[in-house]
Amino acid sequence: MEPVSPIVNFTSLQKRYGDGPLILDEINLALQPDDFVTFIGPSGCGKSTVLKLVSGLSPWTKGGLTVAGLKPREARDRQAFIFQDATLLPWLTAQLNVEMPLRLRGVNAGERAEKARQMLALVGLGEVRDYYPRQLSGGMKMRVSIARALTLAPQLLLLDEPFGALDEMTRNRLNEELLALRAQSSFTAMFVTHSVSEAVFLSNRIVVMSANPGRFHAEVKVDFAYPRRPDLRESAAFQAKVNEVSALLHEVEEPVRA
Repeated sequence: MEPVSPIVNFTSLQKRYGDGPLILDEINLALQPDDFVTFIGPSGCGKSTVLKLVSGLSPWTKGGLTVAGLKPREARDRQAFIFQDATLLPWLTAQLNVEMPLRLRGVNAGERAEKARQMLALVGLGEVRDYYPRQLSGGMKMRVSIARALTLAPQLLLLDEPFGALDEMTRNRLNEELLALRAQSSFTAMFVTHSVSEAVFLSNRIVVMSANPGRFHAEVKVDFAYPRRPDLRESAAFQAKVNEVSALLHEVEEPVRA
C-alpha cells in the first residue's frame, strides 16, 4: 500500500513580520487526512498564526508549507476557516448567511438554498433558519458559522478558538456536535484552544507550543476511539491525559518576574 500524502506539511518553516523578531521558528509537522490536530500554548506563541499561514491569509518567511500538495492560496477552495467570532452578517438571516459562500462562488439560488437548509438541519438549526443573528444565542451563532463552513465540503477545517467565549456547558455540547459533524463530513481539522480538556476531548494529536519565538515543544497522541461520548470526560484515562498535557504546558510557561 502506498503511503498517504499529508494534507498539510510544514517544513522548517519560519515566520516574521518585516524586520521584526521571529514569530515562528523551525515548524515541522505533517497532518494526515482525518487528523484532528489541536494547538495549545501560552498567549502569543503563534497558534493563530499557524492557521493564517495554512489558509493563505499570511505568507511565511522561510521554509516550506503545502496544503493538499499545493501552495496555501491555491488550496483555498479545499479549506474553510472558523474564527473566534461567528462573523455573521447582521442584516442577513441564518439561512442567507449560510448561503453566502456558495453565492460568492456563483452557485445558483435554488441549489445554494437547498444546501444551506441541509447544513442548518445538520447542526440542529433548521427551525430557526429565518432568524437574524440578533435573535440567536452565542452557541447558535457559532453553529451557523460551522454550517456556513460545511457548505463548501472542505477537506480541511481551520478553527481558531471557536468556542472560547461560550460557557462550559455550551462548549462541551458543541465539542460533541463538532465530532458528530466530522464523522459525517470527514474533514481534517486544525484547532486552536486554551482549554486542555477541550483539546483532549476533540483531538487525536495535540501540539504544545512554546513562545518567543513560537516553536512546537511537544506532541501528545490521544488514542481514545471515535466516536467519543460525553462520559469520556469523567474517566481516569481522560484525566490522566489532561494532566499530561497540563504538565507540558507548565514547562513552557514563562516564569513570573518579581
